[in-house]
Amino acid sequence: MYRIIDSHIHCGIQNVYWAYKNVKPLMDKANIESACMFAPVEDIYDRNNYYFKDDLSWQQCRKRANDYLLNLSTTEKVFPYFFVWNDFRYEDLSQDFKGIKWHRHSDEPEYNYESDRCERFLQEVYSRSLHIVYEETYAHTLYFVKRIAGRTIIIIPHLGMINGGFSRLVKAGIWEEKNVYADTALASPNAICEFIQRYGSEKLLYGSDWPFGSPPSEVKKIMELDIPEQDKKNIFSNNILRLLSKEK
Repeated sequence: MYRIIDSHIHCGIQNVYWAYKNVKPLMDKANIESACMFAPVEDIYDRNNYYFKDDLSWQQCRKRANDYLLNLSTTEKVFPYFFVWNDFRYEDLSQDFKGIKWHRHSDEPEYNYESDRCERFLQEVYSRSLHIVYEETYAHTLYFVKRIAGRTIIIIPHLGMINGGFSRLVKAGIWEEKNVYADTALASPNAICEFIQRYGSEKLLYGSDWPFGSPPSEVKKIMELDIPEQDKKNIFSNNILRLLSKEK
């Protein structure tokens, strides 16, 4: 009944082995036709070291991680996303990338938002109409939404679970911003239904967060929601296809 695109899958084969061949059978089982894919965090920086210092070996690892997805997209139904870190390599932002992955948890090393390269990177993102999948702390989320100021789409994963929590972002008015979307990965059915009731289904994307979530289980969760069929179609594919079509 539905065309399904997974907007949130991690895929890589370096510091962890989350290969495409491992997730593809799960996608097939759930009738997922294609997916937006990001490199594993483990291939981008040392997430276990708050005082992590970047070096050439990590820069090369990041490039291999992003290139792996680019290469996949030439033969498989994959939309590759560029996972950015503090070198803000706008020089590597190939036209073939469909979006940006921006990620850290509160106990992990921090992005240098004040660097000149950060602003240069963002200008490239705006010029290409690339959306940003943004997982950060609550304070950084408020800051980033204000800094972006509607110049591109921001997708907050898990309905804000990591970004301070769904309800906290409701109170802050974040979801009311026209350019702020969410994905359903690992979010509760109640939070999903509340989002739809408050804001409609046009800014909500299906995601599984594989390997942390199961694509078939996350599809089943949406299928079982007591919501109109059009809302399910929007969540499963219409909304992400609209965002992907905005790229220049």
